[in-house]
Amino acid sequence: MHWPESPSSERSPPRSARRRQTPVIIVTGGAGFIGSALVWGMNNRGREDVLVVDRLGHGEKWRNLVGLRFLDYRDKQAFIEELERGAYDGRVEAVLHMGACSCTTERDVDYLMENNYRYSVRLADWCARRNGVRLIYASSAATYGDGSHGYADDERRLADLRPLNAYGFSKHLFDLHALRQGWLRRMVGLKFFNVFGPNEGHKGEMRSVIAKAFPDVRDGGSMRLFKSYRVDCANGEQRRDFVYIKDVVECILFFLDHAEASGIYNVGTGESRTWNDLAHALFASLGRDAAIEYISMPESIRDRYQYETRAEISKLRGVGFSLTFSALEKAMRDYVVHHLLPGRYLAPAAANESRSLAPSLKTCTPTSRTSRLGYARVRDSSRDRQP
Repeated sequence: MHWPESPSSERSPPRSARRRQTPVIIVTGGAGFIGSALVWGMNNRGREDVLVVDRLGHGEKWRNLVGLRFLDYRDKQAFIEELERGAYDGRVEAVLHMGACSCTTERDVDYLMENNYRYSVRLADWCARRNGVRLIYASSAATYGDGSHGYADDERRLADLRPLNAYGFSKHLFDLHALRQGWLRRMVGLKFFNVFGPNEGHKGEMRSVIAKAFPDVRDGGSMRLFKSYRVDCANGEQRRDFVYIKDVVECILFFLDHAEASGIYNVGTGESRTWNDLAHALFASLGRDAAIEYISMPESIRDRYQYETRAEISKLRGVGFSLTFSALEKAMRDYVVHHLLPGRYLAPAAANESRSLAPSLKTCTPTSRTSRLGYARVRDSSRDRQP
């Protein structure tokens, strides 16, 4: 397969890309948190026919890609222009659209509209006009707003939702557009709840509280949590649906396996846990008693703060996804022991392990014993060390 050149490209595509004629999988946001973890998951299933699409800029996001195996990398703007010119026609099996600005405090709404909404429309329109190209895209639990309309992933109730920030609005707007266009009859939108795990370090203020607190907790300090400003909720008892990135990857790949499933689905554990639970799990993973400091919540977010989120996952279970989500304590230990303490990014199992443990993408589902064994083994086999 010959990847097209663009004026922004400074190198020729690799020979393997020029020779390849079989369809590949596109992962947008492929260097980001969920995107790079998704490439890792496909590597562990024996797949390397992946085109990573992203914009690396001046940050550390590129480090997420170092231990992964993929066919090529394209800048996101060059890619969408090439796509619309027809350069990838007949060459794409599926598009896993994880790319977006996920900053919930972003104030440049024009940027969010162009980057999150308009880019998604262009990509989805291309897929819709080419029968057989599967699109799985990242929506967000931020579309649910304060939760007053519930957390049901029912397309008939999309118009009732009222996001609390511009990021959530940009995601919600695309969900509504996809529904109006009839795209959700063939595409899948995934509303991720509070995802945490390896490869999130580049996200700055948008990385999980775990990643933010870890250096201080590791070095003997305390963990800071927001005070509650509701009389019916004690400090630290605000609740979230915390879901581990490795389980999220299993869920996305399930939908890649099952083309008969379409529509919008929540991706969370279906259980809410308190911030205090999260803190205790982090300290326990380091063999320490919890030391929690409750701090004032910024006034700018007090009226927009969610006191509880919990994914309703009956629809997800109804299409056959039966993976048991990792308990918070188990996921925390895996994250701390195998990634945060040694400073390891996600990297696939060694080639011989990958071949022996990971069935092909077309035959492996998260309900099979082999898949779960492979998932357990690769947790300890991330080898690339952060500097």
